[in-house]
Parts: sequence; C-alpha cells; structure tokens
Amino acid sequence: MTAEIIYKGELRTEMRHIGSGTLVETDAPKDNQGKGERFSPTDLVASALGACMISIMGIASRTHQIDLVGVRFDIEKIMVADPLRRIGEIRVVFHKPEHLTFTEKEIQILEKAALTCPVMLSLSENITKTIHWNW
Repeated sequence: MTAEIIYKGELRTEMRHIGSGTLVETDAPKDNQGKGERFSPTDLVASALGACMISIMGIASRTHQIDLVGVRFDIEKIMVADPLRRIGEIRVVFHKPEHLTFTEKEIQILEKAALTCPVMLSLSENITKTIHWNW
C-alpha cells in the first residue's frame, strides 16, 4: 500500500504515506467550492510532474557528475471544462542559478531525463505539457 487517505470534511483530505508516515493535506480550490488553503489534488498532479522531472534530472546528474543544486521549476496548472472539469495544461518553467553553467551535452542529457520521467509518461495525452528551459 502506498498511502491512506481520510476525508476530514469541508472538502479537505489527509493523506499519510505508509512508508514514511509523512502527512499531506489537500483542499478543494476556491474556484471549485473549496477553501484553497492547501494544495488541491490537481495541484499535486501538476506539482508531481515538476518534482518527478527534477528528481530524474538529479539521477542523471549523479551519473554524469553534473551539479544541479539550486535549480528550480515553476509550475502552473491550467484547468479547463470541456465538457468536464480537468487539467488542460501544465506549464513548467526551468530556472538555473546564475553560477551554474552547462555544456550542450549536459543540457541534452538533463532535458531528456526530465522529459522521460515516469509522471510525464503517465499523464494523459489530453493534457498539454508546455516546458520552457532557461539555461
């Protein structure tokens, strides 16, 4: 088992990761009857994409001795209703600290790693994934 999820009322859940005991709460977003005081489930899906991309880049960086400390992804989730409410697009913007430099080969390695992360490969083709790289 991966997680246990308990409905707390008022459109809030509490998720407990079985392996570590880590807790994460979610709220429905304000535009869907919620309080918007926590990540929504769809926020977590979009954020999971960025976390997965950067994690797989981290694995590649270990293999190829590339320093990634301080790189950042900004995530924007765009909802649509066509006809049902769903994630229509996830925008990902990569930023690197000014002190880091990368060769063309390193950039290719890191981008390929990010674009083949398990979350990217698992998301529906109906979700547009827009990636901007600020090397």
